[in-house]
Amino acid sequence: MYLGLDLGTSGVKALLIDGDQRIIGSATGGLDVSRPHPGWSEQDPADWLRATEEAVQALKATHADALAAVRGIGLSGHMHGATLIGADDQVLRPCILWNDTRSYREAAQMDADPRFRAITGNIVFPGFTAPKLAWVKANEPDIFARIAKVLLPKDYLRLWLSGEHISEMSDSAGTSWLDTGRRAWSAELLAATELAEDQMPRLVEGTEPAGVLRAELAARWGMASGVVIAGGAGDNAASACGMGTVAEGQAFVSLGTSGVLFAANAAYLPKPESAVHAFCHALPQTWHQMGVILSATDALNWHAKVTGRSAGELSAEVGDVLHAPTGVTFLPYLSGERTPHNDATIRGAFIGLGHETDRAALTQAVMEGVSFAIRDSLEALKSAGTAMQRVTAIGGGSRSRYWLASIATALDMPVDIPADGDFGAAFGAARLGLIAATGAEPLSVCTAPKTAETVEPVASLRQAYDTAYHRYRALYPAIRGI
Repeated sequence: MYLGLDLGTSGVKALLIDGDQRIIGSATGGLDVSRPHPGWSEQDPADWLRATEEAVQALKATHADALAAVRGIGLSGHMHGATLIGADDQVLRPCILWNDTRSYREAAQMDADPRFRAITGNIVFPGFTAPKLAWVKANEPDIFARIAKVLLPKDYLRLWLSGEHISEMSDSAGTSWLDTGRRAWSAELLAATELAEDQMPRLVEGTEPAGVLRAELAARWGMASGVVIAGGAGDNAASACGMGTVAEGQAFVSLGTSGVLFAANAAYLPKPESAVHAFCHALPQTWHQMGVILSATDALNWHAKVTGRSAGELSAEVGDVLHAPTGVTFLPYLSGERTPHNDATIRGAFIGLGHETDRAALTQAVMEGVSFAIRDSLEALKSAGTAMQRVTAIGGGSRSRYWLASIATALDMPVDIPADGDFGAAFGAARLGLIAATGAEPLSVCTAPKTAETVEPVASLRQAYDTAYHRYRALYPAIRGI
């Protein structure tokens, strides 16, 4: 048996698979996000441990025998979080999360130093880890002076699980400290932020062993001694492992809290000016590119909160058959935006409201706005040299056929829906645990699921969608200066 642990923004998911990659069971422990000031987003790492304990204990209650047979654990987690650890491994402050934009000034200052783009292959985004450390140095100097290690969220879980300070390439590529082409920490960039390599975790590939489960936890969970913990992956790379998106030409679109258009690459293809992320993949000598939007299902959830309806009720109200855009446009910049704008201060908007605009029209506009933001990512990926013919949809938002039809029409390409199953980050993490524990060949493990259904672009609405997209594109520069 193999266990995948995925530390998400809203919860920790634990998923068990057997040696044939059949899912045996899963459980989740919930998490909340603290937003003490506008633009801030934090979590207490102690809550990650509590949620992991809840999830694993729930699995133990229903699948004790399977849990006892676990031989490998894989880790996945939300990226970019700054988890600051003192000399005795204590947490120094709440973790600053991926969607926290307080360090936008520090990010701009770093990005103005040409070494960062040249070495990392990426813009220094406000959500990345390095500018957060610069913010801590400027605003919380006593904490900065006490930092012994900077860990990414899933790697703090690893510290608790194994006692080891280890990370891997895919997650570390989102820090602005990794030499992405060489797959190694850059001493030069660390020095530029007044940090040193000994304050970073040791690096391994995501498929390699990276610690062993502590005896205390093994005993508490009814597991054997010597359970191997894999390097693992950042959440998007882990999802790619779960989806089998690991070879050139494969791509997926993720409709989660944030939105991602992800393409696997056999070579390192940076183009930072496009605001495309060029990161290491979880598999050795493999990279990937992705466009990232900060609010995907988060946009619909915000709309649900404002209207007093659930996201499911709103989705049902628009139905399953794609409609032509109404003239109402939604800009989904509720937390700023990454691809293609790299703008932490821009905010969302409805444009084109009229007396005839009802709740369903607003819901339709929210879904279209996210679809157009994903098309922005497609255009950026094209400019960076990545071509794709179709994508596979994952994430909670992919349960809406209307939304998938909107994305297919906006991208003008088919969207495949995988056969029933859970192929997300926790499954990808479990696959990495299997590889690390058994030495299996990664490509033979990380295969793609069967396609259950394909959502085709609605040809009769292609022109209307193109017109609406160009209107959407014109609105960002129009409101940017307001």
